[in-house]
Amino acid sequence: MKVRQLNWNETAPMDLLLSADPSQALVEQYLKRGQCYIGEYDSTLVAVYVLLPTRPDTVELVNIAVSEGHQGKGLGKQLVQHAIAEGRRQGYKTMEIGTGNSSVAQLALYQKCGFRMVGIDKDFFVRHYDEPIVENGIPCLDMVRLAQDL
Repeated sequence: MKVRQLNWNETAPMDLLLSADPSQALVEQYLKRGQCYIGEYDSTLVAVYVLLPTRPDTVELVNIAVSEGHQGKGLGKQLVQHAIAEGRRQGYKTMEIGTGNSSVAQLALYQKCGFRMVGIDKDFFVRHYDEPIVENGIPCLDMVRLAQDL
């Protein structure tokens, strides 16, 4: 998979971004403030993530998504590793990431990529989303915050 930053004149892949975060308003905010990267496999768009500067020396990795037909092939790990390298290249000292308490596979992936749990934003998904989210039969209520030093 080849990963590159989305050019200013290209349209962000909203369907894929919304598969990672169902709030169009939040996704649009991230896109205005962040840098969107896309993963292409055989010239087909298959993955996306956004780097979002949050505080001095800190960037958050948001909206990581791999298209359904390409999941389970290690592309998510490639995206996270690309984001870490890009964060370092841009001079950030810390990268943060947040995911739902019910996102079991994502929690495993992020920890395998060197992220450590640093906190829980209790009831984040209750406060910020109108519709209940359920993953793996688990209600998604809390945001698990992870970080790593770059």
